[in-house]
Amino acid sequence: MNKNIKLNKQRIGWVFILFCMVFLSCSDYLDVVPEGVSKLENAFSMRAQAKKYLYTCYSYLPRHGHPSFDPAIMGGDEIWTVDRNQFTYIGYDGVFLAKGQQNSTNPLLGSWDQMYKALRDCNIFLENIASVPDLQPQERDRWIGEVKFLKAYYHFYLVQMYGAIPLVKENLPIDANQEQVRVARDPVDSCFSYIVKLIDEAVPMLEPVIINRQAELGRIDRAIALSLKAKILVTAASPLYNGNIDQATLRNLDGTQLFNQTMMPEKWDAAVKACNEAIELCERLGFKLYTYPGNPQYQLTDTIKTQLSLRNAFNEKWNSEIIWANTQSMMTDWSILNAYPRLDPAYSGSPIPKQTYGLPIKIAELFYSDNGVPITEDKTWNYNNRFHLRVGDTPEQLYIKEGETTVELHFNREPRFYAWVGFDCGIWYGQGRLDDHNSGSLFYVANKQGQLAGVSGIDAGPVTGYSPKKYVHFENIQINNSEYTKKTFPWPVIRLSDLYLLYAEALNEAADIETNRVESLSYVDKVRERAGLNTVESSWNSFSSAPDKYKTQSGLRRIIQQERMIELAFEGQRFWDIRRWKTAIDMYRSTIDGWDLRQMQPEYFYRPKVLFKQEFGLKDYFWPIKNNDITVNNNLVQNIGW
Repeated sequence: MNKNIKLNKQRIGWVFILFCMVFLSCSDYLDVVPEGVSKLENAFSMRAQAKKYLYTCYSYLPRHGHPSFDPAIMGGDEIWTVDRNQFTYIGYDGVFLAKGQQNSTNPLLGSWDQMYKALRDCNIFLENIASVPDLQPQERDRWIGEVKFLKAYYHFYLVQMYGAIPLVKENLPIDANQEQVRVARDPVDSCFSYIVKLIDEAVPMLEPVIINRQAELGRIDRAIALSLKAKILVTAASPLYNGNIDQATLRNLDGTQLFNQTMMPEKWDAAVKACNEAIELCERLGFKLYTYPGNPQYQLTDTIKTQLSLRNAFNEKWNSEIIWANTQSMMTDWSILNAYPRLDPAYSGSPIPKQTYGLPIKIAELFYSDNGVPITEDKTWNYNNRFHLRVGDTPEQLYIKEGETTVELHFNREPRFYAWVGFDCGIWYGQGRLDDHNSGSLFYVANKQGQLAGVSGIDAGPVTGYSPKKYVHFENIQINNSEYTKKTFPWPVIRLSDLYLLYAEALNEAADIETNRVESLSYVDKVRERAGLNTVESSWNSFSSAPDKYKTQSGLRRIIQQERMIELAFEGQRFWDIRRWKTAIDMYRSTIDGWDLRQMQPEYFYRPKVLFKQEFGLKDYFWPIKNNDITVNNNLVQNIGW
């Protein structure tokens, strides 16, 4: 046996015990034998075995988009679900988080244990990969770069949840004493610095972009690394982490302040540089905002072409703007069928489409008018009449079913609303009906009581009267009462439009505001153009009741933030964005409302009904550390309010 591997084996055994004491709170830690340690020498004996350990490091990636694992899907105010009774939800643990049931005894959807286990395995990999005899140097360096990236990402995921965390730069040595084991939390600035350092070390080792797409898509490349670095530095510069005086009292036992108390503008300068570097690389590699190429079988209208450009930007796998998609989290039945209403009268008795994802009315109101400005600002759009009834007519026939009665809220909205939101009387293009020149043949949503997609049981929707159409590929089709064919796809973690809007935000916040404004607007306008909207300047000058809004830093900030919440709706971005902006308290003050779904007549159906009143305080910006972990390691201080 290789002596170094043997020593590492001994070290790993002790490290596992130490981690159990510090992080995992194992009551019988002295009896624990780490799984696989006895075969560690085999794990790095040959390339094939080492590759399995590489994939073990990947296996800890969060299940983005999954309602039972990802707090950003059901844990906020963007998506609600069916309430069987006041205690039980259908496996979507995030709803308990959204309902304010977070606790420090058994924290909801926390990742403390899992991520520290991931970091331990990443360190084991990095300590041993050099000993693999048949691994070529170039491939070894690439694998090291991938694992350093993963190590950075797992730290970042913890920082988003907990704020300041104990960094795990390397596994503890075999002779670590009790005080060394009882680690304290590192200041949040130190956390970000270390995370960025890891990515900087990884970048030159990584492939610029995945070449062997069939076999390796989903593995980390340079474009992913630089894009994540951009997001990390924008996060580090944001108010939650940059001069957050609300965290002034959070200190280690030795008095170390865990959150800086002075806002540092230079953090935004670093974010600008990182965003620019990522965008330059991505564009050089051929990434671009996705547009639907068309179908030779159909001469589609511009309306539907725009819709498909928007829908497929998220759910067409590996399209031109997907920078990073998580192959550990495939979009399959768990979200597609829960976003999909019954559409085909031929299968009215089908139990398959559940439609258990609902969007609150406030999310439907978030999208712009067709003039590209908020409906509360549009001088030509009567916000006060948004709940008045109106019958669908010919000009709107590709958006709203002609002759059906709905509300003014659904008329004269931007293309992203129609592309990504399913609503009562709204056209649902696709699912086997593709002739957009015959609007009468297209499916539409019928959510009223007694209708095809109306409430049909305690475990089926609709929930609010709105559903995230964005999750459902237009080529999916129900073929009988029990079968549904679907195009699955890995969950997009970073899209190019996300990166463009991060850059626009960083430019607006950086020191040289006047010089940056034009460039900031240009990147917002790139996203708006694909969405079928005019520029910010044109739209606000012509239609907004606040025409100078984009000319000030605070006004442009609000525009960029709303643009992000619209463009990245239902993708798990809003949850983290409104936290880093420190606007979550304001966002959660409004109630979760839906339509009165048990009604048959439009005048009764379209009455807003309060489903839940959320509460959110300063303590809710971060997860609590489990009480038992703090009992085991008394150097860990609890987050404020827990």
